[in-house]
Amino acid sequence: MQPAPAFDITRADSLSAVPHGFFGSAGGLHQFGFGGPGDQANVALLRVAAAQAISVDAALVAPHQIHSPDVLTIGDLWKDLPQGRPQADALVTNRSDAVLGIVTADCAPVLFANSSGTVVGAAHAGWRGAQGGVLENTLAAMQALGAVTADISAAIGPTIAQASYEVDAPFREHFEEVDDRFFSEGRPGHWQFDLPGYIAARLARAGLHKITLLDLDTFSLDVRFHSYRRSQIEGKASYGRQISMISVSG
Repeated sequence: MQPAPAFDITRADSLSAVPHGFFGSAGGLHQFGFGGPGDQANVALLRVAAAQAISVDAALVAPHQIHSPDVLTIGDLWKDLPQGRPQADALVTNRSDAVLGIVTADCAPVLFANSSGTVVGAAHAGWRGAQGGVLENTLAAMQALGAVTADISAAIGPTIAQASYEVDAPFREHFEEVDDRFFSEGRPGHWQFDLPGYIAARLARAGLHKITLLDLDTFSLDVRFHSYRRSQIEGKASYGRQISMISVSG
């Protein structure tokens, strides 16, 4: 039997009651996304091993992400295959046999749990998904499973930071004046957008009091994380993805 991979895992103190982890690239060795570089069979095996590092008695459940506000409440488990997985950008569950997984490469992975650890969620929140309501929809789905919003903790994992996220005027037009505080002046006709701050503000507005930002910049921490934007600037044809996982306690 081959030894388990040496994963680079960051955990949030606010989610210490539940098994969870934000997985990095381990110096570029680990690429967790189907459709990215590398052999897909090896990616599948790596994802299984990562899920086992979270919970040895549970199976990975991960959606095919499409930058939507859509959330799935886990009923029947599905196989973690490159094709055929349900489309969504967030998952919630109270099942003990499921590890929820979300892949990212600059967008924010957001993990959620109530204080008893009986209801958990995972969301992929880029600016489109966040603006479209994926965070609020995740909270609503957790409420439907019995969680109380004020009792839910959220942790925002490795995400492109404001200093690394330059945007132009057409991008800014997607936002209203109330969101001006998430933009800082850059070079002429450009701004720096605070995606993790925007996400945290939406979570607070939705009623969460326990919000943790891990403050890990996917763009600048090039040894630890994959970054779509960095790959584009460097002229690379492909890029990897990290994965974030969570499971109910017990």
